[in-house]
Amino acid sequence: MNVRLKRTPGLYLVGFMGSGKTTIGRHLAHRLGWSFFDLDQEIEAAEKTTIAELFDTRGEPEFRRIEAAMLRQHVHWIEHGRPAVLALGGGAFVDASNRDLIMENGIAIWLDCSFERVKQRVGDTSARPLARDPQRFAALYESRREVYAMADVRIAIESDDARQALEAVLNHPMLK
Repeated sequence: MNVRLKRTPGLYLVGFMGSGKTTIGRHLAHRLGWSFFDLDQEIEAAEKTTIAELFDTRGEPEFRRIEAAMLRQHVHWIEHGRPAVLALGGGAFVDASNRDLIMENGIAIWLDCSFERVKQRVGDTSARPLARDPQRFAALYESRREVYAMADVRIAIESDDARQALEAVLNHPMLK
């Protein structure tokens, strides 16, 4: 197994909204026998509200602050012997301090999904504040690709079959 994973056993799934981070993350954690956490779901539970409501009532900067704190908490648990797979929100990896924390404490895996597939998966955008404006949504997708490419591993999402992506992750040389 990768030396970094032995030191801090954390796998962080990054990528644009709708790329399959939660679905693939659950399967991956199950196969590894590790814990699984979806950072957005963790935030909603802790804050007792939805991500959309957080954006609408408290703004994106406050959401990002909460997100970074929740990520630090999970990394701390991983550092203390709790192996985990974390599905991050689409913007978490964009923040340089979050990215550095992730890269120093595990393996970042980019689920690279085409924009057409993302649009199809996201569908109703009311629950996704950053997808409400189609032009901004497309521009955001393009602007984040360069940052996602900094991840340790890139997995091309070429179908809606989560098992295919799961096997690609498990068979990646960096995770052996």
